[in-house]
Amino acid sequence: MAAASVRATGAGNPELRHPRRKGRVTLMQMTPPRPTHWQLRTRRLELPWPGGPVRRPLVMGIVNVTPDSFSDGGRCLAPEDAMRHGLALVSEGADILDLGGESTRPGAAPVTVEEELARVLPVIRALARETRGPLSIDTRHAEVAEAAVEAGATIINDVEAGRSGPRMWDIARGTAAGYACMHMQGSPATMQAHPAY
Repeated sequence: MAAASVRATGAGNPELRHPRRKGRVTLMQMTPPRPTHWQLRTRRLELPWPGGPVRRPLVMGIVNVTPDSFSDGGRCLAPEDAMRHGLALVSEGADILDLGGESTRPGAAPVTVEEELARVLPVIRALARETRGPLSIDTRHAEVAEAAVEAGATIINDVEAGRSGPRMWDIARGTAAGYACMHMQGSPATMQAHPAY
């Protein structure tokens, strides 16, 4: 494949000669437009960019509704504690709240879908009533993602990045929820056994 040739211009915007196109194009013409927002199910999240309305990074607050979280040691397992923590994070400036009911710390044991639902749904429902910012569900189970979106979550944070099958993507597409995929080698129980990159 032939490379484009570059020639600097006085304006600081180099011109390119594309091997298969006639004429010259600038880097600005070849660069896709930068996204200015993330359209979620029921909300529009403005993204930070130079000259845009949001000029600071967005902050995601973490609410672990688990007994074995590596970051908070299970202090938010009770729904009322998790809700209080979520509201405190919002008052301290969190733009998004990410809720999880199954620990993804190294060595964590899996929980059933039923247990995960029992942990997160009351908290999502309560925070959806009490806050205006987007709520994200941190899960690997499509059933949990679907129920969480019905309860008020607007982002699916898929901690297995679709490795459990396409249903998570179908739910995100069908509900118009935002979708974030996370990388993990193996499962929480095995992720530190022989990690290689």
